Amino acid sequence: MAGELLDNQGRGDVRWSLPQVHPEGRKYGVIATLVSLFFLLGLDWELVGWPLLILSAGIFAFFRDPERVVPQNDNAILSPADGLVTMIAEVDAPRELVVDDGSEARGLDAGPVTRISIFMSVFDVHINRAPIGGIVRRVVYIPGSFVDAGLDKASEENERQHILIERTDGIRIGFTQIAGLVARRIVPFVKPGDTVGAGQRIGLIRFGSRVDVYLPAGTGSSVLLGQRVIAGETSLAVLGTQRLLEGVSQ
Repeated sequence: MAGELLDNQGRGDVRWSLPQVHPEGRKYGVIATLVSLFFLLGLDWELVGWPLLILSAGIFAFFRDPERVVPQNDNAILSPADGLVTMIAEVDAPRELVVDDGSEARGLDAGPVTRISIFMSVFDVHINRAPIGGIVRRVVYIPGSFVDAGLDKASEENERQHILIERTDGIRIGFTQIAGLVARRIVPFVKPGDTVGAGQRIGLIRFGSRVDVYLPAGTGSSVLLGQRVIAGETSLAVLGTQRLLEGVSQ
């Protein structure tokens, strides 16, 4: 199915399959499995071996990397993360994405922007994807603390990594990977100068975290507070569209 064109007219061929495990997580899963088998088969310590074996399965599940069907819509800003929309607020864009960094690439425009915050629990897929296609202009890592990623102050206090992507028409979208209480490492797959497609894998955060997306001026959220989104598939916003949307939780 990878790379196949699918549409709403029934073209294409889709079959269910187990998601692959990202290489970043295979080593941890294998190590945990070997340790659990050592306790089960080598020492016959079932009280320790079985919980470790269950933990091994959880590690493989955490690093699962399912394929996604990426909408081919030039005006869509896609979700970079799986998870729950926990905050939608007007804020100032991060300084690291605005100030002149010494390169020829422009940063985000100064001033208030709409920020959509997506919280990823340990049960969500943690592979992050590009919200738009273009050239990666900035990848800025900021060391910090590890407070609860669900708190608003995590955007400014936690370990985080800012990424800025610029389209060929000059539109720039910034987003931030934020570590949480359990997450202790942000793993980038891209660097400045790389060209990425919308929905392409760009990194991961280990074991629970958050991603903030900054919408350009004149663009409002197309998702609702409390909505679950899927990386590379859910459209967070449509460029140039700004209207009130309401939903009822039930």
